[in-house]
Amino acid sequence: MHTTGGRHFLQIPGPTNVPDRVLRAMAAPTIDHRGPEFAELTKAVLPALGPVFGTAGPVVIYPSSGTGAWEAALVNTLSPGDRVLMSETGHFSTLWSELAGRLGLQVEIIPGDWRHGADPTAIGERLAADTAREIKAVCVVHNETSTGVTSRVPDVRAAIDDAGHPALLLVDTISSLASIDYRHDEWRVDVTVAGSQKGLMLPPGLGFNAVSEKALAAAGSAGLPRSYWDWRPIIEANARGFFPSTPATNLLYGLREACTMLAEEGLEHVFARHQRHAAATRAAVRAWGLEVLCADEREHSGALTAVLVPEGLDADAVRRIILEKFDMSLGAGLGKLAGKIFRIGHLGHFNDLTLVGTLGGVQMGLQLAGVPIKPGGVEAALESLREAAA
Repeated sequence: MHTTGGRHFLQIPGPTNVPDRVLRAMAAPTIDHRGPEFAELTKAVLPALGPVFGTAGPVVIYPSSGTGAWEAALVNTLSPGDRVLMSETGHFSTLWSELAGRLGLQVEIIPGDWRHGADPTAIGERLAADTAREIKAVCVVHNETSTGVTSRVPDVRAAIDDAGHPALLLVDTISSLASIDYRHDEWRVDVTVAGSQKGLMLPPGLGFNAVSEKALAAAGSAGLPRSYWDWRPIIEANARGFFPSTPATNLLYGLREACTMLAEEGLEHVFARHQRHAAATRAAVRAWGLEVLCADEREHSGALTAVLVPEGLDADAVRRIILEKFDMSLGAGLGKLAGKIFRIGHLGHFNDLTLVGTLGGVQMGLQLAGVPIKPGGVEAALESLREAAA
């Protein structure tokens, strides 16, 4: 592959582009993580995270991937043999359920077609049938990164309440936090799982758990082994501005700056921007004559759009041509969607003109790959953006 001028277009749905302001913040010298300057950093970062999660409660930060934050959510609240109810919404819900099984939990899965989000009705019916209250937690992926489908968490919460069930609600927001409207406290989520490398506009390396009072109470009797992932020593150390183990100091510098940027734009504007870009992208896909994977208009993701290629064509070949010709990375199809879709990420540090360039590269790549499309996709996106700006 030959080199080209200009910047690389990183349009996978995470890791996302890191803003220059965040990169510069991370370039600060590493400091003593037991000293007073670091305590000031911690005491600035933790309160700034609360509004991003929509919580007044504790947010636990780990030097980890989102997978680590998945594990932390489970081991702090559950005991060996506990039953958890999970919805099959895509590749990442499947991975989370497999992790839960390896921890010794009994995993019950509500099957799905990977084109819809978690089904609140099915969850409510299963909980209502659980008269022995064996199900201890309901786990939902808010925004399934592999499919571009957003589950309706408030409806899941309502289904749990209507069933009168005491199960905890655990929600993965790894690709939705700071991109799609989310309200930990208002929706009465017990544990919110997140990662640094998507809407928070950081490199990979930080995992998060936002924790309710009910989840903290469950942690007091949970029996799964935990040490590194244990919330209690972290929350206790955080009160003094520190962590019980070595933190990712420079990522925390970047996190402070990212939270500042989100506050400056305003979270409502951030969410609206993502929805605007998602709508313009869907307009382009439909104008090309292609199909968006998400099948429910209520569940379209603001963070990414998954595009089905026609039967008999290879989505990975399209991605390869776009990378080679236009220096742009798109997301691959994962699991049973491998080769069938490509994913356009439009989240994080992103604006209208970046979207137009992205869709221009996709349109040219589709044409070069021999995918039979109509040529008006970019113009349809432009019209959508013009209408939103009017």
